[in-house]
Amino acid sequence: MKTSRIIAAALLIVGSGLALQAAKAQQAGIQRTDLVQHDLGTPGREAIQVRVDFQPGAVSIKHSHPGEEIAYVLEGSLEYQLEGRAPVTLHAGEALFIPAGVAHVAKNVGGGKASELATYIVEKGTPLVVPVK
Repeated sequence: MKTSRIIAAALLIVGSGLALQAAKAQQAGIQRTDLVQHDLGTPGREAIQVRVDFQPGAVSIKHSHPGEEIAYVLEGSLEYQLEGRAPVTLHAGEALFIPAGVAHVAKNVGGGKASELATYIVEKGTPLVVPVK
């Protein structure tokens, strides 16, 4: 009886640690809201549109996408660092094209909340965000 309680307690502790790691993977200070996902006329391709809200100072992970992205800043100021290019800062009303597979990072560099409308044209059935080390 004692052995099964010890094992149960150990599993609970390990499970809690995994849940904490999963919460950290949600990117503190960043919230993504899925808006539209729809097949395109081109077989195997789809359009996805999301709103991404960044709290002050929030930074995305370095990542890429399995297709093109158009980032349109809705409010605030976001700095985009595309691999191999100089950083560019966009303000509300400005947009940026990010080619397929290009690793990048986005950071809120303004004093308040920043938001973007991200539109992706991607391969259907592939992960939308690919983390890059």
